[in-house]
Amino acid sequence: MKRSEVRRRLALEWWRQLAIALAPLFVINLLFGADLQTGLLTMPVFIAGVASMFVSLPLFTAYKHALVATEKALDTPDEHDAWLKLARVRRSGFLGAALPAWIAALAVFAGLEAIPLILLAISSIVMLCLYRIPRQLS
Repeated sequence: MKRSEVRRRLALEWWRQLAIALAPLFVINLLFGADLQTGLLTMPVFIAGVASMFVSLPLFTAYKHALVATEKALDTPDEHDAWLKLARVRRSGFLGAALPAWIAALAVFAGLEAIPLILLAISSIVMLCLYRIPRQLS
């Protein structure tokens, strides 16, 4: 498989993961958000959502190491395996980056208001942006 094809597939995977991360929040908020009142669990759930961003730290470190290994493996026989490892490490990083948005989706049931929900969703978007493939690998 050519390098451009791999990059295109990884880019499509990024957009798919963005949709997977944010869709539950939008759907649950659309269906159940208007009827719920602020509850006692809103602040603890918001704090849990913010704290979940730290889950992504070791995952991002592994992703950076895989990026460096992929860059070193370009134009060598090990390039294909390096791309596969990068994709695998990146998928686990995607899960960690999506946690704040998924916790925000659950927080709708606790009555979390719109601004904290948006903040958690934006934090997931920003963390997912960190997992984009840099242009240097093209």
